[in-house]
Amino acid sequence: MSKEENIKTMEPQLKRWKGSACDADSWVAYPVLSDRQSQDVELVEAFAAPILNKKETSRLLRELNGLYPLSGLQHVKRVRAVREKASPHPLEVLVCLVSDAPDPKVASIESLLRSDGVGRDGLGEPFVVKVPARAPLTRPQFELASKHWPTSFHEDKQVTVALRGELFTPLQKARMHAYMTAALAAAEAGAELGMEAVGAVAVDPATERIVAAAHDCRGDHPLHHAVMVCIDLVARSQGGGCSTFDRYPACRFTSQASDTAQSAAGAAASAQPYICTGYDLYVTREPCVMCAMALVHSRIGRVFYGTSSADGAMGTKYKIHSRKDLNHHFEVYKGVLGKQCEDLKR
Repeated sequence: MSKEENIKTMEPQLKRWKGSACDADSWVAYPVLSDRQSQDVELVEAFAAPILNKKETSRLLRELNGLYPLSGLQHVKRVRAVREKASPHPLEVLVCLVSDAPDPKVASIESLLRSDGVGRDGLGEPFVVKVPARAPLTRPQFELASKHWPTSFHEDKQVTVALRGELFTPLQKARMHAYMTAALAAAEAGAELGMEAVGAVAVDPATERIVAAAHDCRGDHPLHHAVMVCIDLVARSQGGGCSTFDRYPACRFTSQASDTAQSAAGAAASAQPYICTGYDLYVTREPCVMCAMALVHSRIGRVFYGTSSADGAMGTKYKIHSRKDLNHHFEVYKGVLGKQCEDLKR
């Protein structure tokens, strides 16, 4: 295959996807969030009490903050409005955590306000409520936390939209569809050679060009997972790489030297990235730990996968991309052409 033919085959065939709603609407890409973003809201018990006189609210807040500062619960609002219209008191205030009470078994306002610093006559008898132990990070967490007690929330609009499955535009989904289709084609080519049916493509979103496409090659080497092969082919596109996959036609790359789109952008824009810096990876199956760490080290920008894996390291068993102790993090989305990718396992 000539260099020109190789470049042509690497370009996603988008024309047949543009304006086509049938296929791109059959799947949704959902974000794979960190454990803290996706876990249930943790609740702790606290004593609250009715404010008997609304005019005393400022004084009570000042005095309670001095006696029980609620350290670590800055996200929890100290006062809430009573929802029941028939209630004799309009407001309720958090007094303290149950764990901070002098004697949690004796729940009287006198036992809680053990100091002369708070006027007891301004508060009614305490009762136990549950409040969120940590600030909510997503809208679902916020909505659940707010059912228990009012909570501050600094919303990440992108995460909220992504959780609704509405982050990507129809044109973006059409491109994503085409890129994952290329990964599926690579997986099928590998399966025909007796390899594991897994395919991957690396995409430069700045030029909308597939930089490398690969399939599983573990018939040659046990470490040649599809993702590892794809990363190595990206390195070869930059003049590096450590393996040769020339005998596998579906494992290919586009040399940066032949990328006319980059050349036209000027010398500054055509500077080579560090392996996968800023690139997207489309892979039919959730990467394992080895592949996930290779993506960390190669500085991948985003990862899109079709179907999960029992030992997957991007949502199923681990979430390598969100570990705080790593020096590079990236976004992960799952579900792109999920059914087609799942069918590869059969």
